This record gives sequence, C-alpha cells and structure tokens, in this order.
Amino acid sequence: MYSRWLAAVWRKKLGAPYVHIVFGARQVGKTTLLRSLLPADSTFIDLSQPRERLRYLSDPDELIRLCRALPQGKIAPTVFIDEAQSVPAIFDAVQHLYDADKRRFRFVLCGSSARRLRASGANLLPGRSFLHRLYPLTLAERPPARLPPAGTASPLALPWPGGGSGEHLFPAADILERLAWGELPGVVTADESHRNDLLVAYALVHLEEEMRREAMVRDWPAFVRFLRLAATESGQIVNYSRISRQAGITVPTVKSHYQLLEDMFIGFRVSGFSGSPRRKLLATDRFFFFDLGIRHAAAGLEPSPAAVAMDPGPLFEQWVGIEIWKRLQYLGRGTLSYLRSKDGAEVDFVIEQGRALTPVEVKWTERPSLSDARHLRGFLDEHRRTAAHGFIICRCHAPLALDDRITAIPWWCL
Repeated sequence: MYSRWLAAVWRKKLGAPYVHIVFGARQVGKTTLLRSLLPADSTFIDLSQPRERLRYLSDPDELIRLCRALPQGKIAPTVFIDEAQSVPAIFDAVQHLYDADKRRFRFVLCGSSARRLRASGANLLPGRSFLHRLYPLTLAERPPARLPPAGTASPLALPWPGGGSGEHLFPAADILERLAWGELPGVVTADESHRNDLLVAYALVHLEEEMRREAMVRDWPAFVRFLRLAATESGQIVNYSRISRQAGITVPTVKSHYQLLEDMFIGFRVSGFSGSPRRKLLATDRFFFFDLGIRHAAAGLEPSPAAVAMDPGPLFEQWVGIEIWKRLQYLGRGTLSYLRSKDGAEVDFVIEQGRALTPVEVKWTERPSLSDARHLRGFLDEHRRTAAHGFIICRCHAPLALDDRITAIPWWCL
C-alpha cells in the first residue's frame, strides 16, 4: 500500500459521526485508499457493477433493509457505497437511516461524477455530511529522485500532515516522465510498456463511453471532436468560438461540454486575476485537464519522454499549475489565477491565500536570469502590500536568489 497525503487526514475525519461523501475522477485511488482505512468487515456495495446498480435503481429501499439487518454492537457497522452517483435515490435512503439514528451506522459514499446528482436534484445530505476529494499524485506522494534541501522556500508548501512523512512513497520519476504519463497511481506503478495502453483505455472507456452515458450526448462525433480539441488546448485561455467552429457545435454546447468535464473531475478552470490596477486584463478562464497523461490520451497522442522533450515548455507549465491546484484543494484554502493584459503583462500563476499573493512564473530553463523575472518584478511592484515574494519554477540545479524578492527554484523543490 503506497502512502497518500490524505490518509492521516481521512483516518481522523472518517471517525466523525456523519455521512462521508468522497469525490474524485476514476483511477485516482479513492476505493483503494478507503478500503485501507475502513474496517475489514465493512459492507461494500459496488454500483459500478451493472447487476448491483440495476438492483438498487429498481429498489433503493433495499439499502434500508440491508442495513437494518446488520448486527448492532459497540462499534457502528460501516457501509461503503462505491459509484454512488449511479443511483441518486440511494442518498435519500442513507438520510432516512442516518436521521433515524445518527450513530447506528457509518456511511461512506464514493463517486466519480457530480453531474447526475446535480441534474436529478439528488440529496447531498446538507448538515449531515463531510465532503472529501482525492486527486492524482502530488510531488509529496511521488517524490523526485533528489530531495530539496531542508528549509527550501516554496510558493505553496504541502508538508505531510502531523509533521510526518510518507512511509511507502510511489516510485520516483524525473520531470519528462511526469510530463509524458502524468500522475495517476495505476499508471505510474505500471510497466513503462503498458502506460500508453492504460491511458488510451481510460480515454476510450471512461472519458468517451461514460460521458456519453452520463450526459446522454446526442451528437457523439461532435463531442469526440470537442474532447480532442479541449485536450489539445489544455492549459490555454479557452476560445469558445474557435472550438465551436472546429467541433461543429454551438458555443452554449461547448460551454456545457466543459462543464461536463468539470462535473466528472476531468478538468478545472483557472480564472483571470482581477485584483490588478492594470486595465484591460483578460478575464476568460484557462482550462486544465486534471492529469497530463489523460490529456495526451484524450488528444489522441501516444506520449513518451522523448516525444515530450521536443516541446516541453507548455506541458511543464501545465504540470506546475496542476500541482499547485491539487495542493490548494488539499489545504482547503486559497485560489489560483493567472494574469494576462492586453499591454503584454503576464504572470503564469497567482496564488492567493487571504490577502497574501504569490506570483509564479514557469520557465523550461536551467539558467534563469533577471530577464525571466521581469513580469514578476512588475507584479510585485504593483502589489507591494500584498505580494512579498515571487518564484520562478524551472530546471536550475539548486535554488537561486535572482534578487531580494524573487527566487528561482528547481521543479523538484516545488
């Protein structure tokens, strides 16, 4: 069992007498992690199995009868329901049981899509539930071969909970490997020769077939064209009109498809920074796929470290953005944005925590210089009260102080 950053957090929270709802994309390791944390004698209901799903779709009250038959003891029996969004009515059954006796059962409901729940107006048990999310691996869980020196500054540190460290971390990898195959647990632990096949299967089975079932997309060829375009342009500012023309669908449909990707935790938006005194800032969102390996597969590419090395810069920027975004979600505070203005000012990422701002530039270089930091310096000058320090994430061999307000750090120190 590999160590996950959230394990200690979930182990503590799952003991609270509430219903626990866990969301995350397929194959991020939700079921594996939960099985390792929940009692071995937990009742497990897998609604990804067609027969099981059909039974509860036709009779959600079966859950009530099953739970009432469980033996009572000093410790409440745990009921773990996987892919719970497949049967939205099951949330009502859980509420009925929970309201009758809050300590009689411990429910954990796991899902890989929020769309069906939202569309059906499903009961997400407000006031009765904790919401948890799991994402692909962070740098803390899958370390670099070379660890950063103690005390190295980071734009957004993610120390292990409780001050500890992972006991059994995922295999180390260099940056080209991460850019090629992403950070899904099942992919990074697979043999190199199998990784592309796993990613292609994910794109075909999950992204295409499950999305088709979830959203009941009518014009399927147009949706596949959209998916490839969205993957190809991952990390860029979204141009809805261009994608509409190229996919042959309306702009509202394009926006609906992007929302579908978010609802199934396949992607996320990074908004334009709005707190600058500059005028004419671009406000359109950038959209990122949640994992670079899935992004390549959805775009119809067969990546390898050698292929990625031909044009690594844009992918490196996406990897840094995804890493920072995952950390913000786990820490539960702060937002991520970017800055672009029509007069040429730009900052790749702006981390906002309370009133504190941290600008971040990403450069595929081993020798960063002050010329690489000119946009950071402009941002720091404009936000002297709220932004004290900026960072360049690059491939230098050690942290470098470019001036008293800007530090360049290697990616493995992020």
